[in-house]
Amino acid sequence: MATKSVSKAGSAAEPIAVSGEKRAATAADSAIDKVTDAIIQGIRSGVFVPGQHLLEPDLTRRLGISRGSLREALKHLAAAGIVTLNRYRGAYIGILGRKSVLDLLDTLEPLARLAARLAAGNCVSPADQKRMQTAANMIEAAGRGGNRAQYMEDRRHFYDTMIDLGGNRELERVIPLSRTDLFRAQVERVQSETQRQRHVSGYGKIAKAIIGQDADAADRAVKRHFDGTRKTMEELPEDAFPQEDF
Repeated sequence: MATKSVSKAGSAAEPIAVSGEKRAATAADSAIDKVTDAIIQGIRSGVFVPGQHLLEPDLTRRLGISRGSLREALKHLAAAGIVTLNRYRGAYIGILGRKSVLDLLDTLEPLARLAARLAAGNCVSPADQKRMQTAANMIEAAGRGGNRAQYMEDRRHFYDTMIDLGGNRELERVIPLSRTDLFRAQVERVQSETQRQRHVSGYGKIAKAIIGQDADAADRAVKRHFDGTRKTMEELPEDAFPQEDF
């Protein structure tokens, strides 16, 4: 009996050809992500500080990327408000004026309140409640210990946990956490210990309301937390902020 031949054109074993253009685009995206992650992590850890001049030769050497890839990444960071590009002076880590900080808080607060309400509605299982409590414990421990880099990282983890529990994936995209990291790094250098602890204490209160599955209480806790941050912004001296964003 004659057998029919079977084409292998669609077999899973056959490698898929990738064009040179696609490989180049993938490599460029990887370089951009590498620069973005390095600078944002550097801001959180204190390696980079608001207003610092970024030296291209230093960054290309440290990150092992081309100058073209670096410049493309800096454009992305500038669009996100993390880096400032100046035609004559180059690239700088952004630094926010007082009004820009207050505008940022006005933008972030309703989103954070929504995230807290959603998390409170979904924080039902003991495992989820433990996740939320652990996130709060971590940030409070870092705040008491004065470890700025760990505090910034744990703060980000707290928000990530709250958003994840809430289940609204759009919040991951629209909450400006990286820009908020920038302003927190700026404020950390000048706020008093009383102001710092006021900020730290807010996270435990938010977590308590979420774990208690009380959406209204979670909403109020976030509002009070932001009210405290605004109070700190009003208390800080004029020289803590530039006259305009830089």
